[in-house]
Amino acid sequence: MGEAWRAQLAQDAETWGLTLNETQLQQFVLYRRLLQTWNRRLNLTAVDDDEGIRVRHFLDSLSCATATGDLNGQRLIDVGTGAGFPGLPLKILYPYLHLTLVESVTKKTRFLQAVVEELGLQEVAIIDRRAETVGQQPAHREQYDWAVARAVAALPVLAEYLLPLCRLGGHALAMKGETAPEEVAQATDAVATFGGGAPTLHPVQLPGQPETYYLVLIEKVASTPHKYPRRPGMPAKRPIGE
Repeated sequence: MGEAWRAQLAQDAETWGLTLNETQLQQFVLYRRLLQTWNRRLNLTAVDDDEGIRVRHFLDSLSCATATGDLNGQRLIDVGTGAGFPGLPLKILYPYLHLTLVESVTKKTRFLQAVVEELGLQEVAIIDRRAETVGQQPAHREQYDWAVARAVAALPVLAEYLLPLCRLGGHALAMKGETAPEEVAQATDAVATFGGGAPTLHPVQLPGQPETYYLVLIEKVASTPHKYPRRPGMPAKRPIGE
């Protein structure tokens, strides 16, 4: 299973023009093992079989690169990263990415730290805070080339989490399912309020998955007003535009 799993991961990544070397493939194998081991104790994810991890976690995360391009040397913040997705697979793919992981659940941040140490990853910061708090901190506000999130919240809410973290000319990237076109239509006012331009949709087809996934990209075209993001809990309780 080990060699076949590695070979399939490499082959699937290659269909997107992404090349994984032996070191990177071994890091993914170790990441998978750590996730399965820790998941038995901490319930990090409902998907922890070998195939599910390869497709639903690793390849799903790597699909972001089809929209971002080479991230080496860039700053990316992953909001609500959970067990490290999509940030850590992107860091494995692009070793010189400057990565910040935001996760407010302490048991998950302990897992993230273990993965970073075991895989020998450099330039990875882990923040145990809510996204709303991080977005108001000068060290992070409007400092990132990319602010990304997967399966965290509806797009009007995600826009308030992500856009305050993006520099002018940077991008927010939200990973969404088949409801993405509808969510984009509902988020028009929110995106504009936080300084975003018109969202663009990039469809993604994962191996063996019948549904279409979407990467929603939003360029930061204006500074986010200082009052955003609002205090923790408010974006989800009272989304802008609803």
